[in-house]
Amino acid sequence: MKKVMMMAMMAAATATSAFAQADALKEAKKLFTKGELDQAMTTIKPALNAGTAADKAAAWNLVSEINYKKFSDNQQKQMENTVKQITEPYDTAAINTAVYDALEAALKCDEFDNQPNEKGKVKPKFRTSENQNKMVGVRMQLINAGLFQYNHKQSADAFKSWALYINSAENPFFTGVDMTKDEYKSEIAYYAGLVAYQQKDYANAEKYANIAAQDPKKAGEAQEILLFSQKENCKTKEDSLRYLSTVKELHKQNPGEQRYFNLLMDYYTQPGRMEEMKGFAEEEIALDPQNKMAWALKGEYEMNNQKWDDAVESYKKAQEIDPTFVQVVFNAGVCLNSKAIALKDELADKKTGGLTTANANKVKDILSEAKVFLEKSRELDPDQEKVKWAYPLYQIYYAIGDNEKSAEMEKILNQ
Repeated sequence: MKKVMMMAMMAAATATSAFAQADALKEAKKLFTKGELDQAMTTIKPALNAGTAADKAAAWNLVSEINYKKFSDNQQKQMENTVKQITEPYDTAAINTAVYDALEAALKCDEFDNQPNEKGKVKPKFRTSENQNKMVGVRMQLINAGLFQYNHKQSADAFKSWALYINSAENPFFTGVDMTKDEYKSEIAYYAGLVAYQQKDYANAEKYANIAAQDPKKAGEAQEILLFSQKENCKTKEDSLRYLSTVKELHKQNPGEQRYFNLLMDYYTQPGRMEEMKGFAEEEIALDPQNKMAWALKGEYEMNNQKWDDAVESYKKAQEIDPTFVQVVFNAGVCLNSKAIALKDELADKKTGGLTTANANKVKDILSEAKVFLEKSRELDPDQEKVKWAYPLYQIYYAIGDNEKSAEMEKILNQ
C-alpha cells in the first residue's frame, strides 16, 4: 500500500510539473505576442528543462523566436537610421547576443524535436523551411558579430560567434539546405583558430586551423596556427611525435620554405635529441648538399661527441657555402683548440707532464690552424655579438707564446 501511495505521489508531482511547464510556455507566448520580450524570456526559462522532449522543443523554439525578434527589431532600427540619415542609437551588443542565442536555441529545439515521442516515432514540428531560412540569415550575422566583438577586445565572445558559424553548417537542423557554397568558411575558420590560439585554447586552435587549411588560399596561414598550437600543446611523447610528423610533412611539401626547416632544427636541437639531430642533418644534406644549416647541425653533433676532425670538416663545408657564417667559423676554431688540448694531454710525459719538441710542434700546428679560424671569427664579429672569440684566442696566444696578443685578449676579457 505504501508503495502504491508513493507511486501516486510521484505521478501527481509529474503532472504538476507538466502543467507548470505548459503554463509557463503559454504565458511566455502571450508576453511575446505583446512585445514584452525580456519578460517572455524570464517566464519561459523554467520550461526549458521540464516536460517531454516535445515540450522542451516548443520552449526552445520560443526562445529562438524571442531572440530573433530582438535581432530583427534592432536591425530594423539600424536600417531606418541609414535611410533617414539619423543617429538614433541602437544596441549593437544586443544584436550580437540575439543572433547567437537565436541560432543556438534553434539548434537546441531541433535536438529535442527529433527525439522519439511516447510511441517511439520521430515527428519534428519545427524544422521547417521558414525556420531554416530565418536561421541561415541569422547565421550570416554571426560573422559581423564576431568582427565587432574582436575589434572591441571581446575575444571570448568573438570565438563563440565564429565557432557557432562554422559548427552550425554541419548541424542536422540545416538538412536539405545547401551549405557547401560558403565563401566565408575558410576565412572565419582561420580567425576562430587564431583567437583560440591567442587564448591558449590550443585544441580549438588546431580544430579550426585544420578546417581553414582545406582551402589552398588559406592553407599557409592556417598551418602556422596549427603548427604553433601543436608545439605549445606538446605534453606527451605522442604529442611531440604528432607535431614532428606535421612539420616534416610540410617541409617535404615545401622544401624551399625556410620556416619549416627552422622549426625542425629547433625541435632536434632540444636536449636529449642528439642522435635524431644527426639523422635529420644527414637526410637534409642528402637532399641538398648546399644546405649550410644541415652541415652546421652535423658539425654540432660531431663536436658534442668530440669527433673534432669530422666536426671541423662539416663546419668547413658550411663555411664554403656561406663565408660569413661566423658561428661555424668559430666552432671550427673551438674544435681545433679542443683537439690540441686533448693531444697535449695524450702526448705529455706521464711523470713530468712535459712534451718533447716534436710533440710540442704537433700541438702547435693544430693551435695555429685553430687561430686562423678564431681570428676570422673576430674579423666577422668584432663586437662579439654572435660568438665569444676572446677567451679561446687568449688560450691559443698564451699556448703558442704570443705574449703581446694574449695580453690584448686579457684586456678585452677584463672590460
